Parts: sequence; C-alpha cells; structure tokens
Amino acid sequence: MKKEQIQQPLFKIHNPFLPAGSQPEAIDSLSAARPGKSTLLGVTGSGKTFTIANVIARQNKPVLILAPNKTLAAQLYEEFSRFFPENKVCYFVSYYDYYQPESYLPAQDIYIPKETKVNSEIERLRVEATASLINRRDTIVIASVSCIYSLGNPADYKNLALSLVVGQEISRQELIKRLIFIQYKRNDVEKDAGTFQVIGSTIEVILPYQKDKLRIEFFGDTIERMQWVTRHNNTAVYEIDNTIVFPAKHFVTTQETKDSALVSIRKELGRSVDLLQNPLYKERLVSRVTHDLEMLNEIGYCSGIENYTAHFDKRQPGQPPFSLLDFFGDDFLIIIDESHIAIPQLRGMHAGDKARKKSLIEYGFRLQTAYENRPLKFEEIERFFNDVIFVSATPGAYELQNSEILVEQIIRPTGLVDPELEIHGRVGQIDYLIEQIKQTTAKGYRTLVTVLTKKLAEQMARHFEEQQLKVCYLHSDLKTPARTQLLNQLRLGEFDCLVGVNLLREGLDLPEVALVAIMDADVESFLRDQRSLIQTIGRAARNTDSRVILFADKVTRSMQEAIDETARRRALQQAYNAEHGITPVTVKRDVTKSIVNIQDAIAKASARKRSKQREQEAEITALPTAQQIKKIETAMHEAARAQDFETAIQLRNQLLALQAKINKK
Repeated sequence: MKKEQIQQPLFKIHNPFLPAGSQPEAIDSLSAARPGKSTLLGVTGSGKTFTIANVIARQNKPVLILAPNKTLAAQLYEEFSRFFPENKVCYFVSYYDYYQPESYLPAQDIYIPKETKVNSEIERLRVEATASLINRRDTIVIASVSCIYSLGNPADYKNLALSLVVGQEISRQELIKRLIFIQYKRNDVEKDAGTFQVIGSTIEVILPYQKDKLRIEFFGDTIERMQWVTRHNNTAVYEIDNTIVFPAKHFVTTQETKDSALVSIRKELGRSVDLLQNPLYKERLVSRVTHDLEMLNEIGYCSGIENYTAHFDKRQPGQPPFSLLDFFGDDFLIIIDESHIAIPQLRGMHAGDKARKKSLIEYGFRLQTAYENRPLKFEEIERFFNDVIFVSATPGAYELQNSEILVEQIIRPTGLVDPELEIHGRVGQIDYLIEQIKQTTAKGYRTLVTVLTKKLAEQMARHFEEQQLKVCYLHSDLKTPARTQLLNQLRLGEFDCLVGVNLLREGLDLPEVALVAIMDADVESFLRDQRSLIQTIGRAARNTDSRVILFADKVTRSMQEAIDETARRRALQQAYNAEHGITPVTVKRDVTKSIVNIQDAIAKASARKRSKQREQEAEITALPTAQQIKKIETAMHEAARAQDFETAIQLRNQLLALQAKINKK
C-alpha cells in the first residue's frame, strides 16, 4: 500500500507571536470553511490581519487581498511582507499620480480632455505582480479596488514571454529584436527597470519584477551562460540554466492585431456616423476618429487609445474586459479588507464610468466601443467569488447575506476592551473638549477629533492652535503621503491632537490615542450611522485608558445601536478577561515609517525620473532648432513603441510648438 503523499505548504508564515484571544477559533473556523464565502467580523485591534495571515498559511493557492484605497493597501503590503518574507508579496494599485478623466458637460458646452501623470515605480510594481502570478503560485497580491479596471490579456502576456535556455541557438541581434518587441527599451546609459544594455557579446536585462538583473553571454549565435547579477555592483549572485523574460508592459500586441483593429475601428465609424442626427456631431466624430486612425497607423498610438481597446482585444459589446483577476487562474483566495467600504465601491465603479462616457458618445466625441473600456460590473466580479473572505468590524448586508459562515473575533490578544462611552451636550462643548485634550496630553496620549466637513476640520484646528494646542487637520484634499506623514507625527508627539473627517474611520493603527471625540454625533448621515460610529469608536480600542465622547443633544437610533453593540462587546471582553485572569495591556508598537516605506520608494523613483527628464530637456534646448526637432521626434517614436503614450503626447506637443515657431519665421 502506497503512503499518501503529503503536500508541502505553499506559504511559510513567520509568526512573531502565537494566536490568542479569539484568534485561534477564528483561524480554525475560516480555514475549515475553504473554499467558500465567509465573513470575519473582527473588532478593531483584535488582530484581523494576523488571523488572515494564518488562514493563508494553511492554503495552497495564490491570494488576492483587496483594500478600499492606496493607504490601506500600503499598510497591508508592509504587514504581509513581514508575515511571509520567503514568499512573493506584491503591490498593485493605480499608477496615476494625477488623473483627470475625459468628459463633456453639455449644459456648458465644455469639453475636458484627459490629463494624467503616470508613476513609473508603481507601474513597475504592477508588472512585478502579474509576472509573479504567472511564474509562481506562492504569490500574495495586495491591491486597491482599481484592479477591476481593464488590463492586458493574460494569455497574450504569457505567450509573448521569452523563454531562454543555456545552449539555445539565437543570435544576439535576434534577442535584441525580441526584447524590443515585448516592450523593453535599449538604453546603455540610464539603467531603469524595463531597459537592457548591450556590451560586446553580453546583454544585461533589467526586469521590472526582479531585484537582480539578468546577464546573458553569447558565443557566436548561442547562449553560452546566464547569471543573475546585482544591479549596482555587477556582482554575480548565481548562475542559471534557463529563465523566462516576461513583457515589460501589460499591453503587448502584434502588428497583425493592430492592423485588424484599424479595420474594425473604420467599420464602427461608418456605423456610428449613421446613428448621429446632428451634422456637427457627425463631423466631430469623423474628424476625431480619422485623426486617431492616422496616428495609430503611423506611430502606433493616439490620445485616448484606451477607448479602442475592445477592437484590439476583439471583444464583443458587453463582454467583460481582462483585469488583474484574470491573471490568478481558476483557483485562488480573495480577501476583501474593510468590506463594508470596498463592496459598495466595487458596486458603483462601473455605473460612474458609464455615466461619464454617455455624454462623450452622444455628442460625437467617442465611438460606442468607448463604453467597453471600463471597470468590471459587480456581477462580473462576483464570478470570481468562489473562495472569498470578507473582513470588517462592521460587515454590510451583502457580506452577511452571502456568507456561508460568520466568524466573530471579539476578544483581543492584548485583553483590551472596547472604550467607555460618554455623551456630552453641545453647550460649552469646545471648552470641555479642550480641557479633555489637555488632560489626555498630560498623560502622554493623543486625541482624535472627527467632524462632518473639511471646513469644520480646518476651523477647529485653527481655534485649537489659538488655545496653544499642538494640532493638525487631515482630510481628502491632502495627498496620501502627506496624510501618512501627519499620522506618524501624531504618534511621535509632534502633535497632541488631530482633527479630521471620514478618514479617521478605517485602517488607522494609533495605539497612542486615548481620546476620541465625535462632534455632531446626533446628525443622522453616512458619517454618523451605526457602522460609521462603531468604526470611529474603534480608533480608541488600542489603549487601556481610552474613552470616547459623543457630543450630541439627543440619542439617535444610530447612536443607540452603536452604544448597545459597544456594550455587548465590552461585556464579552470583560467576562473573558475575568475568567482567564487577564489584565489589559496597551498596544506597544515602535513608531516606524513602515506603512510609508513603499510611498517613499515610489516618490524617490519618480523624483529620479523627473530629474532625468529635466536634464534631457536642457540638453535638447541647447541644440539648434532643427536638431531639437530631430531629437524630440526620435524620442516620441521610442515612447510610442513602448506604449508610454503620456510621454509621447508631451513630446508631440513640443514638436508641434517648435515646427510652428519655424513656420512663423
């Protein structure tokens, strides 16, 4: 009788501590329910991330962790990188530093062109994620909800990957040609991700998804040797017999596909013109699409090329576009963090995108197939929910109705209980709050104050500052790195109090906070419903001295529900502590920049790129006008071939400006 083969675990978790509190039961229950649909209702500070990490360690399939925004995604990326240092943990969020979508306002007759600024470092991390998914199963991808937007065909991406073997007969020139075809750029000076250098009979490729660079040595028309070498010191790490070079970009296509797309676009233009009644709209559409076709034919790109993706993908109307989810294959685990926020976002993204494009299509700015460049519809996302865990302290109706099991994680490993709640009227509220902030600061702790509007946040912060409080405000107008920096300054004691709006609810890990003040708690609204109140109260759940003040003149239904649920959890926690002889302990965590490490790296990479661009622009400007035109034209075609359309468009505008300058002379 043969012994049953035991499958080796795919993921190896590095446990900094053993599961405690409600975690052991939660881990067992969630692991036993795989595959299936489950909800983890974990109170703030109960270690939901640690629980999920232990569940992942018991699975043998790739994992997608969805977060509602980039800040939470970065925090999760850092945490899971520490839990799984021997496995592949990737980061996949929108690569736009700035994005203004194309739109048309009929009432004002205003057309707003698309404006974008792509972050090259985030783009590299996105390529790393998809390459890892194809190349290895022990991959965890931390992504924001933007991952449901259109992406390249995973089959094309995989099929166009370049397989290399020592002893393979291929000329150096042929390999160069193939690298360029899959979007690598030859650059013997600037050694950025997605470039390669040629030194005699050696080619060195800097892969976007690999820490070390690939050195390929030729003897005649044969690959004689391959090595991984360090990028900066050129020191050989180890030799390899074979490897696969994946494309440097997600969108790769063949000349045949491009030619077919051009024919298809022309046919749709003919049909669309017949549907428009207004002669102005007809002329506008013909002029725009004809210009786009000329650009696509001549240099391979046009402004707004994404609106023609259905023609390149050969998709029928209504057929879902490819997205990151298609790169995972048929069997993978999905974790949706802060699901009460993420699920509504996933539901609404397609409708918002379609509403914006409706005017563009009806008024002759775009073809009907512009609708097909879109995020997935929610029902299209649901088809991937074969094995999913919804994670939230306040799960929504969708999660509760669609889950086969609900796992509660109420008891914290630290023994901390939910904070005491106090209701205070509006009369004299500011003076009372200032006094409570000062008392909290005297104990060495911090305060969070949440208000309903950005204006109120700024006004209250100014007033507190006049009262000699060290205060800052935080709301959505501040960019992600600035928000994260303020939170670190709060933890370090550079500020005693932070005033904010909705951003104070989810994903903030601030053990130094002992007081949370909720202004206008009795104003029934999205920011003051039961779920929002419970989330805000949870900001004070990492400190033994924590408490929450709700400023209100009456107790609303939402307030009462939040008060009752907090009391229920508090009673369970206190009973558990009494039974097991546990004394609650304030969470101790070093103030590091862990959750901003990735933003720092991205910012530095972007700064380097901008510096190089300025240097190149200065060099070109110093040349005679004719030589400037030649240099810019060459750079424009190179950017177009690499599908770096934003750069190509900028260069084209520079080229047109110079040509116009010459014509005036």
